[in-house]
Amino acid sequence: MGDVTDNIRVKRIYDPADAEDGARVLVDRLWPRGVSKQAAALSLWLKDVAPSTELRQWFDHDPSRWQEFGRRYRTELRHNDDAVEQLRDILRLGRATLLYAAHDTAHNHALILADYMRDHSGDRA
Repeated sequence: MGDVTDNIRVKRIYDPADAEDGARVLVDRLWPRGVSKQAAALSLWLKDVAPSTELRQWFDHDPSRWQEFGRRYRTELRHNDDAVEQLRDILRLGRATLLYAAHDTAHNHALILADYMRDHSGDRA
């Protein structure tokens, strides 16, 4: 078991599962289109750690809103102790891959969530 910061990976749910994934945690509020439960090979679907519906709809995958989206999502995470702590517990056990469905691999909430978890790895809810 490594440091929590070493245990986080981020990957699209549409990419094949592999042995390096560790725990596979879907961090989207909505189930991804075209993915069966079997193909997802999830350890957990942690909907509550995803951005709120309002924030997700406001962002609308617009890269020009990326910085503000990140600020707002981090604020939501600071007020979401239960879901953040649940994810932190998973990361303490070993590697976990945060799965998301967005097409944009550079501007998606899973990247912000991974950074947030790394930055707050020692925090306790």
